[in-house]
Amino acid sequence: MSLIGGIRPPIAVLSVLLLSLAAVTALVLGRVDNAGVPKAVLTSQQHFAEDGAIALRASIDESVTDVTRSAALFSAGQPVSGDAVLDKLGNTYQKWMGTAVVEIRTGKLVAARGETVPLTDVDTSSLGGENGLSPRMVRLKNGEVRLLSFGLLTWPDKPQLLLVASRNMKFPGISLGQFRSIAVVDAGGTTLSSDGIAAPESARNSIDRKDLTASRKQLDAFARQAAVQARRDPRSTKAPGTSGYQGVSGSLLGGMLLSDRSVAGYATLAVPQPGEKTTAAGLGLSVVAMVKVTEESSRAHSPVFGLLAAAALLVVGALAVTVLLATVQRPLIRLFLESRRLTRGDLARAVTVPGYGEAHRIGNALERLRRQLLGEATEDSGPAPRPRGVRRVGTRALLAVCAVLLLAWSAPLMLLVNRADSTAVVPRQLVDDQRERTDTLSDRVRRALNEGDADLQSVASLIGDRTEPEDMGKVLERTYDENRRYRSLYVVDSSGEIQAREGQKPKVIQSKRVSSVPIRLLGHGGKEPVVVAAAEIPGRKGARLVGEFRVEFLNALLTRPGLGVVRLVDDQNKIIAGNTGFLAFQSLPDHHLSDLVAASAQTLGKKPRPNGVLYRENGVRIAAAAPFSGTGSAETLGWSVVSWQRVDRLDIPEYNAQNRTVLAGLLGAAAAAACLGWLHIVVARPLRTLADRAEALAGGDRKTVLFPQHHDEVGAVTRSVELIRQQVQDQRRQQPGRSPAPPSAPQRQEPPRETPQSYPPQQYTRN
Repeated sequence: MSLIGGIRPPIAVLSVLLLSLAAVTALVLGRVDNAGVPKAVLTSQQHFAEDGAIALRASIDESVTDVTRSAALFSAGQPVSGDAVLDKLGNTYQKWMGTAVVEIRTGKLVAARGETVPLTDVDTSSLGGENGLSPRMVRLKNGEVRLLSFGLLTWPDKPQLLLVASRNMKFPGISLGQFRSIAVVDAGGTTLSSDGIAAPESARNSIDRKDLTASRKQLDAFARQAAVQARRDPRSTKAPGTSGYQGVSGSLLGGMLLSDRSVAGYATLAVPQPGEKTTAAGLGLSVVAMVKVTEESSRAHSPVFGLLAAAALLVVGALAVTVLLATVQRPLIRLFLESRRLTRGDLARAVTVPGYGEAHRIGNALERLRRQLLGEATEDSGPAPRPRGVRRVGTRALLAVCAVLLLAWSAPLMLLVNRADSTAVVPRQLVDDQRERTDTLSDRVRRALNEGDADLQSVASLIGDRTEPEDMGKVLERTYDENRRYRSLYVVDSSGEIQAREGQKPKVIQSKRVSSVPIRLLGHGGKEPVVVAAAEIPGRKGARLVGEFRVEFLNALLTRPGLGVVRLVDDQNKIIAGNTGFLAFQSLPDHHLSDLVAASAQTLGKKPRPNGVLYRENGVRIAAAAPFSGTGSAETLGWSVVSWQRVDRLDIPEYNAQNRTVLAGLLGAAAAAACLGWLHIVVARPLRTLADRAEALAGGDRKTVLFPQHHDEVGAVTRSVELIRQQVQDQRRQQPGRSPAPPSAPQRQEPPRETPQSYPPQQYTRN
């Protein structure tokens, strides 16, 4: 018989699966989770550090790019003095601590603004070529670190000048909230800068001083650990098949002080996409974000539940297997033996008929055929009456009973037991992190729009009195190639006519191209929002440089792991951009989110503040909203960033227990469906067909040939019934007074199976 067919393999596999599932249920559902800090909190700190690393990397790269691009644009125009260069640069950008212009050949300081640039630590003679213009970090005497960026100012017949810009290593626009600190760490584990920890001298009393001193020591310890982890290959820090952050990132667990435990996340400055190269990624810096959380022993899930569930599965599984053995397998094996006995010519003893179902019908048919072979009964004139009452219960009904038994155990686990929405304890730190990360993201989008507006002002001032389209086109081409935030750049006159263009075709209609508003949102009612920034070109009588932002650029800014769904909305709560698919100018999907945006935007004479809440309606969700807050042209837009995510997707003990419970129920249902479906295919359906054919044969149908569907017990019974049909047909031909039957169309018949002969044992003699 076939190894994959028959009645025995499905029942054996079902028994093994149920025993294995019972063992897994007892071990997994009964596992006790006493972790003081949920893993979701640790993962959130990792994402927080990644946000800080992304913001610092983008800020450093933009600072370096602005210096080099500004120097190139100045060099492309008429020669100007060093003071004019720094004045124009300072009016456009307010990001550097100090700027200076130095003559490379002599090292003479030509002009300076702001903080004194530490040029004494830099050999200016080695900066004359392109290879010597890479940014470098310099440590001041007071211990602070400055990052110096360089650009070359070259004009014909003029001495070569060096533009130097100095900036600190502070984080731009990182929202820390309370009890959090963040630091920049070099490759050796030294802290270059930190935010969120005050000096111990500023503490009010000795207890606060001790707490601040302990926090600083803990942050330094985390910095050393992060520097060690940063040396690893980023691919070894991620699970197989995942992408996410391109650099090395993770979380750290520190010591306890009273009831608080310090946890931290770390992340290296990495490129935004694989294969790219950036200045900041080559500096070997890492970001460490530390926060104190109150450690509370989570409610330990008692192992009794897992043991009870496993015991219940053993009882239910034993009942189901017993039903299959007693009501399906045993009657079928009995039919197999009885049919083989009849084919061997043993007709003296009556057929043992099973009690019900298809086996009962086949047994009755075999008994009638036995009597016909003995000549005790003639052919029946019609089909045999169907059984009544309990005897009508067939194999399909028995399989359904077993399915109900197994689903009675699986369904509650999948749908009812261990529901965490009403019992889960969501750490407050997760809500705080959602709020602070959303605020950081809102500031990042605002700064990106301000950077775009500042770039346009810088380029517009350098275009100046260039009226030839070719000259303007060269400047626009260089700006478009160096900065991919724009989909289109073009110069328009006071009437809105385009004089020079680079990039895609503008989407702004002619009547809306000229406006005194720096940044505008257009395209209302269309399929795509159009964010436009414009800068006036000095000395051109109303001519302006217009840049249209790419929507993909805004969507990329909103893509952050661990924040769920993120949307950028305008002052009317209409969606402009998002990290997932959205419809332009569509309203937020929930009125709670709209109320949250309105609540965060209510200033009441104060600065708008981000807001974060926990909803327990239609599933537990964490949501946060942060309006634009700060300086620059984008502040007047009134836009906000909204984020929300379902809590059941976070690594919280109660939801982990729910997921494991649902998984156990799904495995039980899958085992039942697979094995019982297997039985239905190889046993129930062929057995029902065989019952109909056997009754028809006993009723007088001698012409229909019976073919087995599978090489198993049902197939063996089918072959035996076919042999009996041939015997009955031969016996009918041999009866006296019967004329031979007219020839009919040839039918395929299976030759009778020879019964094995028994031979007496041979005697062997040893020579």
